[in-house]
Amino acid sequence: MDNFTTEILIPYGLRVIGAILILIVGFWLAGKLSRLALRIMEKKEWDLSVRKLLADGINLVLKLLVILTVLQQFGFNILSFVAVFSAVALAIGLALQGHLANFASGVLILIFRYYKVGDFIQANGDSGTVKDIHIFHTVLEAVDNRLIIVPNGQITSKSIHNYTAQGKRRHDLTVGISYSADIGRAKELIVEVIQGLPNVDLEAGHDVFVKALNSSSVDLTVRFVAANEFFWPAYKLFFERLKKEFDEHGIGIPFPQMDVHLYKQE
Repeated sequence: MDNFTTEILIPYGLRVIGAILILIVGFWLAGKLSRLALRIMEKKEWDLSVRKLLADGINLVLKLLVILTVLQQFGFNILSFVAVFSAVALAIGLALQGHLANFASGVLILIFRYYKVGDFIQANGDSGTVKDIHIFHTVLEAVDNRLIIVPNGQITSKSIHNYTAQGKRRHDLTVGISYSADIGRAKELIVEVIQGLPNVDLEAGHDVFVKALNSSSVDLTVRFVAANEFFWPAYKLFFERLKKEFDEHGIGIPFPQMDVHLYKQE
């Protein structure tokens, strides 16, 4: 009994106590270091999702190292364990290759801030307002109120058009007038309408010029800038006021026409 106690029970008991202490202290340090990293990222004003993701990752990796240290105390071959774990991780990685690509793309989106919630973007052929950014996918709300779920891997693999990143957007509109209309007067009226619109950034400049001579109309390009929140209201108000001004000053708006010639047979 004394030999059992001296040679087995006491050493094993000490090992268990040591393992428990390592777990307690190691997990405490892991939490402490992850919170420290979180505070550093907060000071640098990193995105909240990125901060949480990295802090959780640091916490998980440190706790895994603590567990491996404890296993080593009980005679486990850590190198063999790591080799088996790596093989399993590789197999899982190959099976979830697409998801891993979406995960990596989600991290890139959150770190580099290609867009944020509330931005109007075009990505992977889809356009809409960003409603949510998740680590695997992005949720867009289309103009017709549809929700579009786009995998992040498909977004970062192609070009991203962010229309609202600069806080204001430029209208690039086409207005057609008839060939009999006075182009100069039409341009003057368009400029007056633009200058009378509320919440239009006149300092950013505006422009009106002849774009094309079509079969039944002279097409004018109209450009002006409005803040993101007033972009669509300005669009609606512009055409409504322009139609009234054109009607009042006799500027014709063309519509498709066809000339029919009748010939009398002798």
